[in-house]
This record gives sequence, structure tokens and C-alpha cells, in this order.
Amino acid sequence: MINALRRHWPEYLAEAWALGLFMLSAAVFTVLCFHPASLVPRWIPSAMVRRFIVGCAMGGTAIINIYSPWGRRSGAHMNPAFTLAFYRLGRIAGVDAAWYAVAQFIGGAVGVLVSALLLRRWIADPSVAYIVTVPGPQGELMAFGAELLLSGILVFVVLAMVSSPRLAPRTGWMAGLLVALFITFEAPLSGMSINPARTLGSAVVAGVYTSLWIYFLAPPLGMLLAAQLHGLWRANTSRGCAKLSHDSSYRCIFCEHAVAAAGG
Repeated sequence: MINALRRHWPEYLAEAWALGLFMLSAAVFTVLCFHPASLVPRWIPSAMVRRFIVGCAMGGTAIINIYSPWGRRSGAHMNPAFTLAFYRLGRIAGVDAAWYAVAQFIGGAVGVLVSALLLRRWIADPSVAYIVTVPGPQGELMAFGAELLLSGILVFVVLAMVSSPRLAPRTGWMAGLLVALFITFEAPLSGMSINPARTLGSAVVAGVYTSLWIYFLAPPLGMLLAAQLHGLWRANTSRGCAKLSHDSSYRCIFCEHAVAAAGG
């Protein structure tokens, strides 16, 4: 564990930074679009349209992370469930997957904490509520099913694209588009998390742990099921990189792992 930390700390730090930036962006745009003191709710009464704006901002932030220097270095997973799916396919070493998860949980919490320090009473307002993810009026079962389904869709699409030389360069754009659509249409059901680290980051700062089990169980389960389906669809799933944007000018710990696993 310590040896991996010494060798791969830049990748781990990049993961923490990416999710932290994502959370900060989420907080800022949620305040802008939903806080009663903001002009946006007055100009745009429709909650769905405002969710679309937030979704576009979050999808754009995901795209920036994926194609940024830090995203090209770490792979821009930003999600322990996402990393777990790649581990299931043999594309990341177990020790790196563990450190990625640690970094992602830290990054999510720090991102919300920085947002709270900057936005203060605005992020604490019930209309924003530290961007916590909780089940909607339809209840826990609906939230669980929505989180499970969306997590599976995201991973299956990403795996299909990164496995195709023709589509791989566009993976980040598709991931960002899916995030935007999910937030626009699914957020009223579960808050649209599909990420245990994202949910826990808000929960810790807000002190709200409502139905936390959903966000720790549904996303990993959905993403693992998608990885399993991908494995049935394509033979030798260990081939391929776990980066959403592979750039040969950056070190790739996933390709190094593949070579080592093959005995190279």
C-alpha cells in the first residue's frame, strides 16, 4: 500500500482534485439556480429547465475533468463505484483501486467543505441543503431503482466506448452528456448521485445521512452488473485502458498493470 502511494500519488491526488472540483461546481450552480435570493428562479420558473442548466454545468465540469491534465493522468474516475467496475474487469490493480477510493472520498468531502466555506448561508439554505442526495417523494425503492439503472447505463456506455478505438476519444463527451441528462430528468427521484463519494461528501458536511445505504449499494451494484454484461459481450475484458481519455504523453498506471498482469 505504501509503495503504491509513493509511486502513484499524483494519480490519487488528481482523483481527489477532480471530484472536489466537481462538488464545488455542483454547489455553485445549484445555489445560482435554486436559492430563493438568486435571480435565476425568478427568470426561469420551471424547475426542470433549471435542473437542465445545472446538468449542463455538471456535465461540462465532468468533461473538463476528463480532458484536463489531471484527468488524462488519473483517468478521471471520480467515483469509487466506477473504479470498482474497472477493477472487476482487471483493468486496475487492487491496491490502486483502494487508494483511488480513498482519494475520491476525501476529494468529495473537501469539495463540499470548501463550498460551505465560500457559500456559507446560501449552501445551507433548504433549497440547496449542501447538495445532499436523498430519495424523492416516490420513496426509497424508486430511488434505489433509479440509482441502480443510471449507474449501469453510465458504465455500460463508457465501457463500450473506451473499448472501441473509433469511439474512445469521444468517451468524455458522452459521459458528460449522460450526466447532464440524468440530472435533468432523474434528480427528483434520488438526487442523482450514482456516486458513494459524492453522496457521503455532502452528508458529512450537512450532517444528513438519510437513506445513505441506497447510495452505497445501488451505484456499485449497477456498475458491477454493467461490467459483467460488458464481459459477456466482449471477450478478454482485461484488455483496454481504464482512462476515459487516454493520452500517451501521460503515464498510465492501468497500462502498466496490464503489462505486469500479462507477465511483461
